[in-house]
Amino acid sequence: MVGAVRIPRAHRFATAQIEPDRQVELWERHNAESLIALVCRPPVNRSFAAVEVNLQLERVHLARVRGTRHVVERSAELVEAKPTEAIAVYMTITGEAVFEQDGHRQVLRPGQLLVCDADRPFLRGFGRGLEELAVKVPRSEFSALTGLATVPTPVVVDAGPGENAHGRALARLAARAVRRDRPVPADEQAVVELVAVLAASDHVGLPVAHRVSARTFIEEHITDPTLRAADIASGTGISERHLSRLFAAAGTSVPGHILSRRLDAAYSMLTCDPARGLRTSDVAARCGFTSVAYFSRTFRERFGVTAGEIRAGSA
Repeated sequence: MVGAVRIPRAHRFATAQIEPDRQVELWERHNAESLIALVCRPPVNRSFAAVEVNLQLERVHLARVRGTRHVVERSAELVEAKPTEAIAVYMTITGEAVFEQDGHRQVLRPGQLLVCDADRPFLRGFGRGLEELAVKVPRSEFSALTGLATVPTPVVVDAGPGENAHGRALARLAARAVRRDRPVPADEQAVVELVAVLAASDHVGLPVAHRVSARTFIEEHITDPTLRAADIASGTGISERHLSRLFAAAGTSVPGHILSRRLDAAYSMLTCDPARGLRTSDVAARCGFTSVAYFSRTFRERFGVTAGEIRAGSA
């Protein structure tokens, strides 16, 4: 079927199987090709163990990174040679991350995230190693929502329990998307809008803030078969009419968005090993569908293949 949707898969890169004297070289090459070009400096005479899971969506890039002690630098020369034209978000999971840019120094602790311009020179240090999530959003997407060409000063947000709701939502979206066992496809537009709200809330209109709150509410309740527009409006603090207008302005509808997110989740589940023993009806139910026939029909319409073909690996 022409135009059928495909769900991108994450790819894993690790230094464990690389000879020690080439670990840093190949790690730098991988990051330059997949995420952001950086110079990596581990301690002298120490092996460098690192793993990166990368997921390239249509516009946004998501990653989960784990590594032993090291420092990375994006110098002015490297920015000029390999510009990325993107806004970056780093979310600390474990360890502490020192960030320096334009004379400002920040220490990120677990549960915090930082938003910065990836094309302004910076230095990052991980004295005890790191595990973090990374998000890269094209500058053009950020500018379209905020009217800004850059993030003038790095923004640090607490995204732990009881802290910034938008920060927590972004962390959850990114973490679920790069899971290896059962990834949940990311709502790409929600990622873009969350980054804009976190970095420049004063420059983002209320409609965008309301819509991204509605999108994240849907993500948290997508498996609930009783989810309705009234629930989303109430959970977001707006009227149903306003909710409908917000999604119409984005070229969709509330029911249409919910359906596409459920279908994406089902597609991902069907391709994961932990779900191999599930029947198609089980997958449909776990993704919020009450009718297997409706699920089967809409699944084929969206992806151009049947759920059974996806499961069999013949698509």
